[in-house]
Amino acid sequence: MPKILNIETATDICSVSFCEDGKVISFQENQEGFTHASTLTILIQKCLAEANTNLESLDAVAVSQGPGSYTGLRIGVSVAKGICYALDKPLIAIDTLQALAWACAEEEQKDAHYCSMIDARRMEVYSAFYNKTNEETQPVSAIIIDENSFQSIFEKNEKIIFCGNGAEKCKPVLTSPLALFSPIICSAKHLSFLSYQSYLQKDFCDLAYFSPLYYKSPNITVSKKKIL
Repeated sequence: MPKILNIETATDICSVSFCEDGKVISFQENQEGFTHASTLTILIQKCLAEANTNLESLDAVAVSQGPGSYTGLRIGVSVAKGICYALDKPLIAIDTLQALAWACAEEEQKDAHYCSMIDARRMEVYSAFYNKTNEETQPVSAIIIDENSFQSIFEKNEKIIFCGNGAEKCKPVLTSPLALFSPIICSAKHLSFLSYQSYLQKDFCDLAYFSPLYYKSPNITVSKKKIL
């Protein structure tokens, strides 16, 4: 009965879940924006306490690997790696967009394309396509959304179900009746099944070399103040 701690910090929402055999036993979440650095370890403590367990009893730690917020991903991965190093536990990396698409397909149960989206900058999103069985049909890419996006799919009279925090900002632009929108957003709850499957397959990361999938360099603004 694998016990896995799942960590999700790819967006402004920070959450953790404790799972046994892929089922969520306890869950903690903070939606107050990018406060991951100060809240993540507290959420982990609360989540494990709620499940009446501790870090030592874990069989693995899973973390959302991106794409997403540069800072958020770094915090999540750093904490996950720290736990694994300290307690000699395996680390599992879960693709953020795949987890979103899996959760959306589980909820919708429709024959459609599942397009998960993570907010990037302005009208840009990180997106990937999956089918109903969570097989990737279009790989991750950073794209700018406009009214002509995905027309080749809509012209075939095929539905696309969009999910993730990037989907909400694209909703006013994607006006085709074949464009459907799901409220599913990033959550550690959505990592549970995929991390369980990865554990059974022993699909673990090399702790020394694993790093998040940023896809982009951080958006750093250079100060205009003169240095005297």
